[in-house]
This record gives sequence, C-alpha cells and structure tokens, in this order.
Amino acid sequence: MAANRLTQRADVTVTLVNPRPDFVHRIRLHQLVAGSDPAVVAYRDVLAEGVRLVVDTVTRIDADDRSLALASGGTLDYDHLIYAVGSGSADPSVPGAAEFSYPIATLEDAQRLRPALDAVDATPQAAAVTVVGAGPTGIETAAELAEQGRAVTLVCGRVLGPYLHAHGRRSVAARLARLGVTVLDGPGTKVTAVTRDAVRLADGRELPSALTIWTVGFGVPDLAVRSGLSTDALGRLLTDETLTSVDDARIVAAGDSAAPSGLPLRMSCQSAMPMGARAADTVLSRLAGEQPETLNQNFAAQCISLGRDGGIFQFANRQDVAVWFNINGRLGAKLKETVCKVVVKHLADEAGKPGGYGLHRGSGGAARQQQLLQAKQAERTPAPAKAAH
Repeated sequence: MAANRLTQRADVTVTLVNPRPDFVHRIRLHQLVAGSDPAVVAYRDVLAEGVRLVVDTVTRIDADDRSLALASGGTLDYDHLIYAVGSGSADPSVPGAAEFSYPIATLEDAQRLRPALDAVDATPQAAAVTVVGAGPTGIETAAELAEQGRAVTLVCGRVLGPYLHAHGRRSVAARLARLGVTVLDGPGTKVTAVTRDAVRLADGRELPSALTIWTVGFGVPDLAVRSGLSTDALGRLLTDETLTSVDDARIVAAGDSAAPSGLPLRMSCQSAMPMGARAADTVLSRLAGEQPETLNQNFAAQCISLGRDGGIFQFANRQDVAVWFNINGRLGAKLKETVCKVVVKHLADEAGKPGGYGLHRGSGGAARQQQLLQAKQAERTPAPAKAAH
C-alpha cells in the first residue's frame, strides 16, 4: 500500500525490498496448510508498475548514511525509508515447543507444516492434531483442519477467543463442537511442555499429539534494534502519531513493527493498509514541505473463518472492544471471504490509481487520543504503597 501510494509523484523513485518474490496473503495461511488456498499473490497483480522490487533482506539500517545493508552483500541508498517489516511468532519458551511443534505465522512456517500434516494423514488410524493457542489463528487453523475430518484438539491456555464478546464466544464454541473440535479452556490448560508425541498441561494432563501446531506468541524482526533505533520492549520501532521515527524524520514505520506513541495497533488488515497509506502520506507531505497528518485509526470488527462453510464477524465499538452483536454461520463465512478478497482489491486498486485509497482518513482519532491520555495518566499515577507486615 505504501509503495503503490508513493508513485503518485513522478519525481519519486520507489524501491520495495522483500525477502520473497510474491506477496504473502497472510490472512489465508491457515488455508495454505489445509490446501484450500495458496496464500500468495503475484506482485504483478498488486504492485504498481513503477515500483522496483528487490528480492532480498535488509540486515541493517544506517540512518546517518541513509543506506541499507542487504543480506546479499549489496547496499541501497534512500532519501526516505518506510519500515514495514511485519511480525511473526515469538520464540516459544515452553520446553520442547521449539523442537516439536510447528508455528504458522509466516509463509515458510505454513509450507513446512503442510507436508508434516500430510505425513500424519498417511497414518493408518486417525491421528490426534493439537492446536495450541485460541486466538484467531488457532481458531481458524483448528476449524479448517477439523472440517476436513481430522481429530483436532484446541488448547486455549485460558479462554477461547479472548477478543470475542461472550455471545460471539458461544457461537464460535458451538461451531467448533459441530466440527468435532475438542476445546480445552481454563487456567489449567496452559501448556507446560511439548514432546514428540504429546502435550502436557498445567493441570497435569498429558494429551497424545501426533502433530502439534503452535499459534501462541508475537514477535517482530530485530532490525530496528540492531540498527540502533529506538524501539519498545518487543522491538517495534517507536514513532510519533505521524508514524515518524522518534530518532529520524526520514524514517517512517507502518504495520506490526510500528509502535506509534508506544501504543501499537492490533495486528490486522484493518490497521495494515491504513497505516501503509498514512506512512506514504507522511513522506509525501514532507516532500511537499507540508506538515503530515496524524494517525486516525478506527476498528469496527474482527472476522474469523470457521472452516469454509462457517465464520463469525464480531463487531466492536470505536475503542476496539467487542460488542454483543455478531454475524455468524454461512453469512459470517461469506463476510470473511469478502474481507480476504477486498484486501487484494485495495492493493490492486491503489497500484492502478495511486492515491485512491482513503480509509485511513476515517474517524477514530478521538478514540486513540483517549487511549494516549489514559496511558499517560497511568504513567503519572504513583503505584499504591504496599502495606507493612
């Protein structure tokens, strides 16, 4: 979105550095694992013709020299940089998880998982598949695999779908039950260890597991940290509300690796594309000698697929808190599929007509400013003194 939008100016040369030759449609990775979608889109279908694509990885940003070191050994110079390196899974600290479970946060993760799943399917008897983590990724993966007839257990660690309203949670639980998914929730379901053929829980239970899929945890590349730029505790680049780095006005950030005012947005396509557009507009404003506008992000809902024939569209208020109203069932599935298609359409439309996207200009800034005020007030409020014993 950012690269396409920058091509509005004929005097700007735009280079996109990406480690893969295709665009990863990340919200379909669970479908790649199940075999219902490739989860990649050719860049020719979503990237403006004037954008130069460099298939490589940036290993370091030299802000003083305004240059990028590449894994291939080359360098790239820049006048303005948009930092949009995304996110992936955090390294699991649970014993055995890194060795014996499969993450699903990246294209490469999903591609490694697919043949492992095929190997389990080839066993003579129905083998148990365990999905650890009950956020959207875990729910979608469990439903997708169960719909194909696999024996799936979803281990929540705490609660099923923490973001969901209680009404939405009941709807999701009912759909998973119809698909045959065994849902384990509550405090005793936190995973304490993973072995080659089992998952151990905090309450002492040991679940047989021929294949364990790990959807817990969030991590970002450490590129900003390695480059000496200011980040939050997780390594997201710290910016102001125009998405400009607090260290350098020529570096702007967008997406999961950005932390505007120390308050990162919820990872979703709802924030990714508007942030990309806002980042580009910030650069374009600076090139024009104008003051950039501030982030004005609004969330309206979260949609989760529950197999190919079910889904839920969970509505939320302006503070991104789920409300009682949701649309589920086949209509929920159709809405989720529409969202997936619209993501690609927005990118393609912006490639064909740069500057046409405008959803980042909607309402929502007031809610974010309220969040900022509350966060600042919390920082200023002293912690209550502990009583002496």
